[in-house]
Amino acid sequence: MVRLTLRTLRYRKGGFVATFIALFLGAMIVMACGGLMETGIRTAIPTHRFAGADIVVTGDRHYELPKRDPADEEEDTERALLSEQVALDPGLVGKLAGVSGVARAVGDVSFPAYVNGTSTTGHGWESAQLAQGSLTGAEPRAGQVVLGSGQVGDQVSISVRGETRQYTVSGVFPQDGIYFAASDATRLGKLTSIGLTVTNGTDVSDLASQIKKTFTVSALTGEDRGAAEYPAALKSSELLITIAGVFGGFAVMVLMMVVASTLGLSIRQRKREIALLRAIGTTPRQVRRMVFFEALVLSVLATAAAWIPGSLVGRWLFTQFAGKGVVDSVIEFHQGWIPSVVGVGAAILTSQVAAMAAARRAAQTRPTEALAEAAVQRKWLTPFRAIAGTLCCLGGLALAIVTVTAMHGPIAASTAGPAVLLWAFAFSLLAPGVSRVVLAVLKWPVRALSSVPGSLALSNAKVRRIQLAAAIAPVMLASGFALAQIYIQTTSVKASQEAYDRSLRADFVLQSTSGGFSPDVVAQLRATPGVTAASAWVTSTGYVDAPYDSKQGDDGLALQGVTASGASALTAVDLASGSLDSLTGNTVALPARHAEAMKRGIGDTVTMRFGDGRTVDTRIVALLNEDQAFETALLPAQLVAEHTDTGAATRIMARGSAANVHVPNAQVVDRSVLTASYAEDQRTSAWINYLLAGLIVLYTAITVINTLVVETADRRREFGLLRLSGARRGQVMRMAGVEGALIAVTGLVLGTAISAGSLVPFAISARGSVLPDGPLWIFLVVAGAVGLLTMAATLVPAWIATRQRPVDTVVAP
Repeated sequence: MVRLTLRTLRYRKGGFVATFIALFLGAMIVMACGGLMETGIRTAIPTHRFAGADIVVTGDRHYELPKRDPADEEEDTERALLSEQVALDPGLVGKLAGVSGVARAVGDVSFPAYVNGTSTTGHGWESAQLAQGSLTGAEPRAGQVVLGSGQVGDQVSISVRGETRQYTVSGVFPQDGIYFAASDATRLGKLTSIGLTVTNGTDVSDLASQIKKTFTVSALTGEDRGAAEYPAALKSSELLITIAGVFGGFAVMVLMMVVASTLGLSIRQRKREIALLRAIGTTPRQVRRMVFFEALVLSVLATAAAWIPGSLVGRWLFTQFAGKGVVDSVIEFHQGWIPSVVGVGAAILTSQVAAMAAARRAAQTRPTEALAEAAVQRKWLTPFRAIAGTLCCLGGLALAIVTVTAMHGPIAASTAGPAVLLWAFAFSLLAPGVSRVVLAVLKWPVRALSSVPGSLALSNAKVRRIQLAAAIAPVMLASGFALAQIYIQTTSVKASQEAYDRSLRADFVLQSTSGGFSPDVVAQLRATPGVTAASAWVTSTGYVDAPYDSKQGDDGLALQGVTASGASALTAVDLASGSLDSLTGNTVALPARHAEAMKRGIGDTVTMRFGDGRTVDTRIVALLNEDQAFETALLPAQLVAEHTDTGAATRIMARGSAANVHVPNAQVVDRSVLTASYAEDQRTSAWINYLLAGLIVLYTAITVINTLVVETADRRREFGLLRLSGARRGQVMRMAGVEGALIAVTGLVLGTAISAGSLVPFAISARGSVLPDGPLWIFLVVAGAVGLLTMAATLVPAWIATRQRPVDTVVAP
């Protein structure tokens, strides 16, 4: 069988091209997604300021969510990434210096700063001893700074949390940021990192593990040290892991469908050969082994060819993400052998599963029936197809129900997205029967518009409905996946924009250009003639630490810091009970459903864990009826600001006229600027999905071309017989054109149906509408692209197949 398989692959290259290309492209996309995931997991960032440290200790930003029963060890533990930096106890520097194996411990005090309006980061001078470079000038004393460039003796204006002071440049040090004297840095910032050097002979990894366990901190070594210099990069790494996981899974599922379709087509084209093998005594087991080995050889060759392109595509995708600001550009792209092996494994496993399905029908055919069935396959509804198709339909229906009943807002895309693939699986398995229904509806307009070619095409469609269904399936998948992914994004963006517009009740906004506002600026603004209300605006993410909140997810609760006197006028909340005027001190206004889950009400106390990891006992002063998709807890602005990296409110919302507003180091912005900025952020987020979904759609589109080209080219003998029977070449071409139109229209109808199975539940959940949001031209472009691809992939090979004399095509092997 091995020799027979290799000879078949050698002499029938054309029949395996579609499968090879499908495996090659699928493996390439899976490898690219694997590279993105590895990059996110490793989060490799070049180290600069901590280049001289063997270990960098930071606060542990990974938070373990509370469990319903803390004593229950079997209950799953969820972990989340805190949104702010976690400060360290200043006394920890001395404790770490005394640990065996530590030669030196150097603390790094960091804080946001602005130099002449440009954002940067301030540090204590002590941490400079861990960086590379030499100092020109002198170390800073109180009132002095060291910059990365400039002249010694220059005066610079530096703002920290809205407070602006003049400093003298005492030296120049070739590193990013500003270095302050220890006394100034301690006053302005907090200890965020500690760099450690180890003694000779000390195992760095073992020491880091010991420190992590003893002091409950993060101990970073090697390329992980860069995360201490760029803490925002941790969010990028989580985003990369999520994106790669979701679209890598999509790619594997699409790969499975596409390979099953193309490999099945290849087997059907060789039905006569397989029938002859069965007739001369080949056993079903031998036929299956032959098909499995063919698929194995193809998958190995395809994945080997995809190895380097997969890495290049992964790097290109990462570059696009970094260029758009979706991920931090300081992260280095890494794609080692693991993503490549995963891509190889996915392609081989997929090919073997597809081969099992493709070989099943031919191997089970009795030798006495083999030659009779070799021309046209008529039986298609096997028990496997019926059961698997039904299960996929039930799975799609289950996801639709979950999307409508359990999901709210844009997050519903997490269940609506996979649903389209389940519907596609179901329709692909049941395609011969489903497409027959659509073709029955289309036969009347086809006969009316094209008499003889239309009748021939319909007759072919009736007799060759299984082959036609194989051509329709990739068209359905391409159009359905494209429509679902695009309209999910347009609907998500619209829902988010509407929610943001509802929440933004300000007429104008003050934006700080110096790192924040002092608390008294709100009162000054409120006293300005023409201003009717003002409130500080601070955002972060936190968690209810106690009591246990069953409604809380690992994404936490959006925290919004406001000023009590202006909160009612500037927040679009539906107050269930209590008063926002009481939001002073350690108080909170919680979503009512969270309070109900915790059995807490007005006057009760809950423990909030803020983005910097610290906890505060807060008293509930109000309960809010909010959209579950956009739930927010309101707290005093000063309380939230104390637990953020900025340490102060950077925005103040106001109602009224801004004509008389003059606040130093602040920019007055109309609300339309904010809504436009938010809309742009949402479009950037959607752009990620467009890009990755576009790759998968392009993959399926190429598969459409492959399938139709191979299917049409294989009909040379049929076209020759038609011409020998009296049909002209033009009539054969028109018949092929009608068949192409039938494939395109049927595929588009079914693709629209499977996308509707995903989009309708999502639209209901996200916006309360049956129809998704988005322009009609998107559908028209998809329909036009599907029609153009299908017609080209049908007519071009048909034209090539009919160039020869009819008698030559009939007698050709």
